[in-house]
Amino acid sequence: QVQLVESGGGLVQAGDSLRLSCAASGRTFSNYAMGWFRQSPGKERELLAGISRGGGETFYADFVKGRFTISRDDAANTVYLQMNSLKPEDTANYYCATTSFNFSNFRLPRAYAYWGQGTQVTVSS
Repeated sequence: QVQLVESGGGLVQAGDSLRLSCAASGRTFSNYAMGWFRQSPGKERELLAGISRGGGETFYADFVKGRFTISRDDAANTVYLQMNSLKPEDTANYYCATTSFNFSNFRLPRAYAYWGQGTQVTVSS
C-alpha cells in the first residue's frame, strides 16, 4: 500500500523560506512521478509542481515559477519542495502525491492517485 508522509510545514513570515519533505513507501519510488499540491479553505486543490521518474523533467504552475523548486532523492524515497519568497497567499495545506501509473503525465492533476495527509504552511504578513 502506498504511503506518503509530509513534513516541514510551519508558521513563517512573508519573504521567508521553507522546505517540505515527503517520504514515500509501499512501492518502488523511483518508478513513479511525484507532485506537490496545496489547498486552502474554500478553494480547490491545485497542482503546484511535478517531477518525472528519474527527475529529468519538472513542471511548475505559473504562480510558483521562480519561487518553488521540486526535487527528489530516489535513494531516500523522498521528494522535496523548496519554497522561497513566501507570500501570505501561499498559506494552505500542502500535499505530496504520486501518480497512478509509471507512464502517467505528471503535469496533469488527474494523473495523481495517492496522497499524503498534508502539512500546514502559514505565512504571516
